[in-house]
Amino acid sequence: MQSSIDLLVDKLTIMNDEISPPGPMLQLLEGRAGAEAGRLMLALPLIRMQAKKGSGEPVLVLPGFMADDHSTFILRQYLKSIGYVTYPWGLGVNRKRMLDFLPPIEQQVRNLVDQHQQKVNLVGWSRGGILAREIARDHPDLIDRVITIGSPVKGGVSISSIGPLVRRETGLTSHELSSMLKLRQQTKIKVPIRAIYSKLDGIVAWKACIDDINDDVEHFEIRGSHVGMGSNVEVFKLLSKLLAEGRE
Repeated sequence: MQSSIDLLVDKLTIMNDEISPPGPMLQLLEGRAGAEAGRLMLALPLIRMQAKKGSGEPVLVLPGFMADDHSTFILRQYLKSIGYVTYPWGLGVNRKRMLDFLPPIEQQVRNLVDQHQQKVNLVGWSRGGILAREIARDHPDLIDRVITIGSPVKGGVSISSIGPLVRRETGLTSHELSSMLKLRQQTKIKVPIRAIYSKLDGIVAWKACIDDINDDVEHFEIRGSHVGMGSNVEVFKLLSKLLAEGRE
């Protein structure tokens, strides 16, 4: 049994632990994304049969960095097949500065609220999850819940193995990106957040996906690559449960 001093040392070690980007081995294992998609195709009929069904609730799905709506097609079709009305983000490739995307996403959310006469669910993969969180932070009155998939919430681009690419595409330094997020995080997110992450992620450090700031947050660990999260069996099983949560 640990003494109180040992527990304190452990706590301080965790607090001071630097979040490093995934190493070469995990990056190499990102190549298994194709196999994950193949496994999903085999399992999808049973997953769909066992899934908790929606009742026409609107779901806006946001893609990851350097990806577009093609990357979320299978995910959106699955959610549509189990009773949700899904929407692509329709903004092309997710590559420029994040804050530039917030106004058009907000307008799309407002349009969906007017159309459905209810709040919108946001599902965001990687950088799409960051955007989903920021929309919910600014407009909690419009959002029912946020589900993030492999989305970092702290550490800036230094916690990603593609950090240099992000800096090049946005024209912002690591310090500028980190400072921007820290400034926004001074306002808590007031809607439920459900965060899916993988310790085998070769793009984003899993520790960066842990939200220890906001109040209504739950984390769910899956096994799989970052690139393959949009077609991961465990992710698909979780999505139906998390979207149905509290509606039974």
